[in-house]
Amino acid sequence: MAEVWRRPAAHGDHGMIGKHPSAGAAPPKAAAVLDIAANRRARKWSRLELLGRLAWELAYPVFRLTPRFLWGSRRLMLRCFGARIGSDVHIYPNVKITIPWNLEIGDFSAVGDGATLYSLGRISIGPQVTISQGAHLCAGTHDYLRAEFPLVKRPIAVGAGAWVCADAFVGPGVSVGDYAIVAARAVLVRDAPAWTIVGGNPAKVVGPRRPPEA
Repeated sequence: MAEVWRRPAAHGDHGMIGKHPSAGAAPPKAAAVLDIAANRRARKWSRLELLGRLAWELAYPVFRLTPRFLWGSRRLMLRCFGARIGSDVHIYPNVKITIPWNLEIGDFSAVGDGATLYSLGRISIGPQVTISQGAHLCAGTHDYLRAEFPLVKRPIAVGAGAWVCADAFVGPGVSVGDYAIVAARAVLVRDAPAWTIVGGNPAKVVGPRRPPEA
């Protein structure tokens, strides 16, 4: 299999994967190019963050067991762990939230059944946003160009009135513009402009979003 490379990313660009100029040569053994032992030794979190994550892991089963209609109870729990949660936000009990203090959700937004908010980095969700069932917002990745494969915590922002549809994936460092729609099962690795509909893998603009009728 041809070796792959990642060209340096320009401003606002996450880079592209393509064939290395020396494609055709045998790839090096993993042990020669990766230093996972260094990754394991690296300090990724402060002691306070580790204590907070432990406390959240202990509290999370209670969050999951709350009846669906107790929206306010889940908002309160998340606020107690440092999340900034607006008014009348609906978060379903089986939403997976990794680090609540990295989470901000605006008024009247909703996060549906089985969604994942992988908030290693900050995830900011604007007002009146819908995150549908099974959607995955992933604010963490690895720098695979470095031998120690370090953790990278890149923020995600979802603008006001946007809709991330069922089973869609939003990658690290990506912004979803105001009122944009990320179609079901799309894989969004670049910013989605405001008032557009994006879909596919990788997601591309497939059309404009028309303003809703009154």
